[in-house]
Amino acid sequence: MSESEILETHLQELRRGTVVLACLRLLETPGYGYGLLEELGRRGFLTDANTLYPLLRRLEKQGCLTSEWNTDESRPRKFYRTSDAGLRLAATLTDDFRAITVAIDALPDSAISTEEN
Repeated sequence: MSESEILETHLQELRRGTVVLACLRLLETPGYGYGLLEELGRRGFLTDANTLYPLLRRLEKQGCLTSEWNTDESRPRKFYRTSDAGLRLAATLTDDFRAITVAIDALPDSAISTEEN
């Protein structure tokens, strides 16, 4: 496995959980899958439909999202919204993410700069 493949694998793992949190927070305002996919991309959470749609279904099954079909337009769309349980989860995950960020920022940079030289 090349260095770039190893990096990509680890970046995917790192981003996976952040996409869950981003979805829960963005869907505090109702949205549909494709619109959410675009919004995630605009905000730096690169993901694809094959990842997002199963994630939305899983979060709905877990009770973190609610959904309803909007049939007012020519093409019916399923709109998702973060549930009360999802809001509580998002708050907890956000707090934990912030704590992890602080902990990582407190790690010494000397190991990183030594490897780069």
